[in-house]
Amino acid sequence: MNLINLENVAKAYGPQPLLDAVSLGLDEGDRVGVVGRNGGGKSTLVSVLARETEPDAGRVTHARGLRLGYLTQRDVFPEGATVRSVVLGDRAEHEWAGDVRVRDILAGLLADLDLDAPLAGMSGGERRRVALARLLVPESDLLMLDEPTNHLDIEAIDWLARHLKGRKVALLVVTHDRWFLDEVTDRTWEVVDGRVERYEGGYSAYVLAKAERSRIAAATEAKRQNLLRKELAWLRRGPQARTSKPKFRVDAAQALIADEPPLRDSVELTRFATARLGKTVYDIEDVTVDLGGKELFTRMTWQLGPGDRVGLVGVNGSGKSTLLRLLDGAVQPVSGTVVQGKTVQLAHLSQNLEELDPTRRVLESVEEIRRRITVGKRDWTASQLLERLGFAGDRQWTPVGDLSGGERRRLQLLRLLMGEPNVLLLDEPTNDLDIETLTEVEDLLDGWPGTLVVVSHDRYFLERITDHVVALLGDGRVSMLPGGVDEYLERRAAGTAPKPGAAPTAAKPAGRPAETAAAPK
Repeated sequence: MNLINLENVAKAYGPQPLLDAVSLGLDEGDRVGVVGRNGGGKSTLVSVLARETEPDAGRVTHARGLRLGYLTQRDVFPEGATVRSVVLGDRAEHEWAGDVRVRDILAGLLADLDLDAPLAGMSGGERRRVALARLLVPESDLLMLDEPTNHLDIEAIDWLARHLKGRKVALLVVTHDRWFLDEVTDRTWEVVDGRVERYEGGYSAYVLAKAERSRIAAATEAKRQNLLRKELAWLRRGPQARTSKPKFRVDAAQALIADEPPLRDSVELTRFATARLGKTVYDIEDVTVDLGGKELFTRMTWQLGPGDRVGLVGVNGSGKSTLLRLLDGAVQPVSGTVVQGKTVQLAHLSQNLEELDPTRRVLESVEEIRRRITVGKRDWTASQLLERLGFAGDRQWTPVGDLSGGERRRLQLLRLLMGEPNVLLLDEPTNDLDIETLTEVEDLLDGWPGTLVVVSHDRYFLERITDHVVALLGDGRVSMLPGGVDEYLERRAAGTAPKPGAAPTAAKPAGRPAETAAAPK
């Protein structure tokens, strides 16, 4: 049954149309991921589909009695609202406590929150989980989610994916989280130049199909073709599950990458990193860190070597950002030693966007660091690198204060790389970046020789640019995870999963582990 239909819909803000004569439909059982550049019309498309935004032309039709759940990027709640009032409304406790689905949502998203806690003063991640729970508790025919993984940690994203996969509901998702797209969608819409291009399959299938369309049309420029081929090579060499979803033949697409070299020459990068860094990068021994009366690390020992590419995972509040600040010297240990190699040239991308001078123009902001650098055996000017990261033409002369959050994030990263550091600490580098920009950042980092430590909730990005994963499991130490993110999730679940049938209490539903709960070593 058709749920929503668009006929020749157009919508523009200014002279450039975001949607131009778009016709498409959503049916029962559809699972659609929406991708495209930031500002290209993804959120506008969803808003028009939801009838939250009126189109300039064309028709939007909803099925009679359609039960639509719509999550926007802004989590707005009534003044004085509590978790209970927003998520459960006036439902009696015996009513929701006896509903297995509602209990699962409370346990999966809100186990560490008091149901009677006010929303005022809560973090962005906590508010996002409350907004998701509010959306998921009612029965729906169609869920439309605009950036649902924003502010969520890897564990919450994994729970949300499993919940949506087990729910009989049509789904439309806008997100830059490529792992999440592959998990919950089986069709992809790309919003580009006012059109909506449709592909069968999730994100991995979309990459294959897009490469195949480009090969047949021979119309894609060389740079983008190379990026697609590199990503395809990684998808092919990764777990089989990544490429098991396409519903079409991929032989021709595979021909594109038959001779594609490895993404990174690990031996060469390590050799170069050792020459620049020596044998010691960081040697942390018996370190204890206390912040505000909370002991985050207890006699922690950890070593970083030249060329190490490490992904750091852990629930929100476990100390990931603090560990990066320990490495850059902003946090001092209560006891123990942190030895930094003598040749370390450190760069730290924090989550603070206020570090940039708003009066400088974009190109000036980069050139004041350096005018040209070598990345991946190629010389790049500041202007060329800016263009790679989406600052084309006149945009390079825009004042920094006029940039969006995602643009400022890209500028921050580029300024760091222009300094030619040999140790790079990245704290949530993917925030506010679209998929096209993410692939450019990944390509730049592929050719960057040095030691890399990355904190990110973007599982795809983390697995793409790092070689191994370590975790903060709440025991005050850094734990090595040979099995990567999958092992992290398994260890969290094994150490803190509720007993079957356990119901949440009125004050504090149990099930999702508290953010400081310990997991087995």
